[in-house]
Amino acid sequence: MKGRILTNKQIAAFAVFLKSEEKSKNTVEKYIRDVRSFSDYVGEAEITKETVIAYKNKLLSDNYAARSVNSMLASINSLLSFLGWADLKVKSIKLQRQIYCPEEKELTKEEYMRLVHAAKQKDNERLNLLIQTMCGTGIRVSELQYITVEAVKCGEAVVTLKGKTRSVFIVRELQKKLLRYAAEQKITTGAIFITRSGKPMSRTNIWHESDGSNIAVCH
Repeated sequence: MKGRILTNKQIAAFAVFLKSEEKSKNTVEKYIRDVRSFSDYVGEAEITKETVIAYKNKLLSDNYAARSVNSMLASINSLLSFLGWADLKVKSIKLQRQIYCPEEKELTKEEYMRLVHAAKQKDNERLNLLIQTMCGTGIRVSELQYITVEAVKCGEAVVTLKGKTRSVFIVRELQKKLLRYAAEQKITTGAIFITRSGKPMSRTNIWHESDGSNIAVCH
């Protein structure tokens, strides 16, 4: 089989094809930009399925948001189909859209409401907001480190654990609360929920702060 090498001529032909499909100017430019980035990555090497998967993993390791990675993969998959290399196409990242439930709304998780109430009673803003974040996004205690100032600003936290990646969406109401809290605590970058030493909060930290309340319901 002849090696599958991506050339500038093929990319140019792909651009012509996109225009013939009546794609908008911005769409064509975006597709070609994504394809050229991929081309720079592979260079003159033969493209295999492993190559495309490796590029996908590189985008994730470069901290691109899952939606951005999927958008770039869509451009590359479109190119591969155009070239007749559809067998090299890769799957997009599965996105889990979480729904944020305001604390004022009646929920079915009694434990969650009890914890929120306890946090209010103690006038503990951090615990109150932490519980809302965990139960509003579905993240686990071990994943709190991914709730960073940067993630909250863009409304999406990319969680990568045990080789699996998912995107957790943070709606506007929760964004405002988290950013306001971060500003009050003078946290300008990195994890929002941290200990006095600056490390992300652990299960033990939260357990002590909530005086032993059971937080497992939020997992």
